[in-house]
Amino acid sequence: MADLITLFLCGDVMTGRGIDQALPHPGNPQLHERYVKDARRYVELAERANGPIRQPVDFAYIWGDALDELERVAPDVRLINLETSITQSGACWPGKAVHYRMNPQNISCLTAVGIDSCALANNHVLDWGHLGLAETLITLRQAGLKAAGAGADLSEAHAPAIMELEGKGRVLLFSFGSSSSGIPSSWAARPEAPGINLLSDLSDQSVRQIADDVAAFKQAGDVVVASMHWGGNWGYAIPRAYREFAHKLVDRAHIDVIHGHSSHHVKGIEVYKDRPIIYGCGDFLTDYEGIRGYEQYRDDLGLMYFAGINPLSGKLARLQLTPTRMKRFKLNRATQTEAMWIRDVLNREGRKLGTAVEMGDDNTLTLRWN
Repeated sequence: MADLITLFLCGDVMTGRGIDQALPHPGNPQLHERYVKDARRYVELAERANGPIRQPVDFAYIWGDALDELERVAPDVRLINLETSITQSGACWPGKAVHYRMNPQNISCLTAVGIDSCALANNHVLDWGHLGLAETLITLRQAGLKAAGAGADLSEAHAPAIMELEGKGRVLLFSFGSSSSGIPSSWAARPEAPGINLLSDLSDQSVRQIADDVAAFKQAGDVVVASMHWGGNWGYAIPRAYREFAHKLVDRAHIDVIHGHSSHHVKGIEVYKDRPIIYGCGDFLTDYEGIRGYEQYRDDLGLMYFAGINPLSGKLARLQLTPTRMKRFKLNRATQTEAMWIRDVLNREGRKLGTAVEMGDDNTLTLRWN
């Protein structure tokens, strides 16, 4: 299967707030949350839950065991949903309860793991206003990281990030946000105003818009990823409208991989016409450690998704999953018990979607589908 294009995908990556404070160049810790006014409080909560975090940590520290796993699998492209603004701006978006930001001087925490591209159409990239978004885009560009889903105007926000793979073809990353994930309608990019690629709804008109965007860039042999920030934070249910929309993206917009996120925990996976639909990747890297509530969902557990795609057909050939756990602001390989917990969740939810996972001796999971 050497001719496959292997993608690394994961859930939300939030390197702001507490994680930013633990990195070598902590930014202004001031927060405007109802209960927490200082980002260093989130470091204290994590230490109270799992023990001391020796600070400052180096840039690669937060990725922990994920670094070895990425080296082992050696994916062709590494894609994340970056759920934070990278800025020193002090002008937070008014009326919003939570604001995430990372000091631009800590950008090396993304380059240290070899991230290729960031999906930005989510409910936190404009937490520090248009100036914060502009600084985010500049910082990513200067670091050699591609971005999709946000821009200085509508055209830029709709454009994909394009990764060219020598001898294999191209991967196109489109990033879309849905208001169901808490994105303010005022964040939508306009012809002459900055913002994100915000879908007004999951209607046929939105499908046509995406199909037009894809058609403007897709060439023969391209693998097209639609990164979707949609839905609430908690709960396993997948509304019928979401499944129908995802199917239409495959049928009409010629999407090969749907990379869904927003839920704080993993959700069921579907394979439709040999195209993977990940409805909710779950949290991956965040500072939520030590925050109480919703423990039954185990949001400290995440997955590394490695999708092998045939570029000639766009079909999924394999999907391997590596379970992880956040502890002391670092990704760790999940224990056997934790991996079994994720396995059971994916199998329970996958029964409704025609999928199941098998667990290997190394605690990794392999997706099976009808």
